[in-house]
Amino acid sequence: TTTLNILPLLFLPQVGFFPSECVELINDKVPQSVTNSVPKPVSKKHGKLITFLRTFMKSRPTKQKLKQRGILKERVFGCDLGEHLLNSGHDVPQVLKSCTEFIEKHGIVDGIYRLSGIASNIQKLRHEFDSEQIPDLTKDIYIQDIHCVGSLCKLYFRELPNPLLTYQLYEKFSDAVSAATDEERLVKIHDVIQQLPPPHYRS
Repeated sequence: TTTLNILPLLFLPQVGFFPSECVELINDKVPQSVTNSVPKPVSKKHGKLITFLRTFMKSRPTKQKLKQRGILKERVFGCDLGEHLLNSGHDVPQVLKSCTEFIEKHGIVDGIYRLSGIASNIQKLRHEFDSEQIPDLTKDIYIQDIHCVGSLCKLYFRELPNPLLTYQLYEKFSDAVSAATDEERLVKIHDVIQQLPPPHYRS
């Protein structure tokens, strides 16, 4: 029987069962060897492998031990701000602290955050911070390209999974900025800033 002949039967409530000519039992098609087969026991070789894998998984070192051995590195860029500070034990991300201190001392130049630094210098700085090193920003390569330090700060903020001012407070910041007068705007922005999570507020 074709599928077209069976389909009407599917939608008729008065039909309780398909006619026998429309149904084909698969039992007749299954080889006898398959239906009578018994599951084979796990061989000793495979049993040892399973035991080894279980022991291996249970004996994995903790995240803290991997960090102490220098095998596991904590991400700096692209990592949640609260999680990063919790793992690093800092109040403010080291990358922001180092860069802002450098900029306050050496970066009184035109467009420190507006102009971009040299891409290779920015990537070099990023790599050093991601490797849990504090780069020497007083090197000539960075002194001569002060804008790469400002660009690194912008890159850090841009890659945060949850922005510094947070998605949750976006509407409130938007309303505060739209206030009618400068004085009212300042008060509203101040109120919303107080609602930031502590890691975001400190940074």
